[in-house]
Amino acid sequence: MEQCGGAGHSYHIAKKLSKKGLLIGIDRDEEALEVAKERLKEFDNIKYIHDNHDNIKEVIERLNIEKVDGILLDLGVSSYQIDEKTRGFTYMQDGPLDMRMDKTQGLTAEYIVNNYKEEDLARIIYEYGEEKFSRRIAKNICEYREKEKITKTSKLVEIIEKSIPKAHNEKQGHPAKRTFQAIRIEVNNEIKPLYNTVLNSIEALKSRGRLCIITFHSLEDRAVKQAYIEAVGKCTCPPGLPYCVCGKKTLGRVITKKPILPSDEEIKINSRSRSAKLRVFEKI
Repeated sequence: MEQCGGAGHSYHIAKKLSKKGLLIGIDRDEEALEVAKERLKEFDNIKYIHDNHDNIKEVIERLNIEKVDGILLDLGVSSYQIDEKTRGFTYMQDGPLDMRMDKTQGLTAEYIVNNYKEEDLARIIYEYGEEKFSRRIAKNICEYREKEKITKTSKLVEIIEKSIPKAHNEKQGHPAKRTFQAIRIEVNNEIKPLYNTVLNSIEALKSRGRLCIITFHSLEDRAVKQAYIEAVGKCTCPPGLPYCVCGKKTLGRVITKKPILPSDEEIKINSRSRSAKLRVFEKI
């Protein structure tokens, strides 16, 4: 039995597979892999892969595995990355403008903030952060960087706070939350490949295998839902035809008609789980 999943959720999976299966832990963050290796050192049935889950098809091929029994995708940023201020993900502590999940890649938040055109900054802040004041934030970023390069998260937070009316902040939470999310998504290219990643993951499953995906914001959840709909398939032939000619085939079924949400108890233990949604697909 082969299971794929992010390194962060590997312990419980490894324990279930300890006697009869193989767990493949894929993570683009080398530090997360090292943490997983230490946490799971009692198990010898795990392969640790430094790669992106968007490449899951290629990863499985490299391992000479035809199909897997199950896949867990835990999307977005991890608590470890948020809590480590040197990674630059959080607006709550000062740190370098980095935000790379994979520290070997070239693109950083600092580059985006200091080099993207104003219209491109406004676009990604609006599309990936759903921030209504995106144009004002982008304008103020560009005006500031003409005087001085922006290298710290605290300076970016300061610029964002000055760009958004205080009355709005009181209703919407921390003013930097949406902009930081948007820049992080752009740095790590989290949304564009996701639709195909879901379809490739379903393709990698054995019959009756399941794909479980945890999302943490609406952009991720929307891409997952759309990919699941595509995988379920639906005949597009005109109703008058005696038989199907469109060639649409179903790959399986959605197990969760509505997403599974965290319980009140789980939210008490881990407040960051509040926005989590779990959707499950089973391959035929």
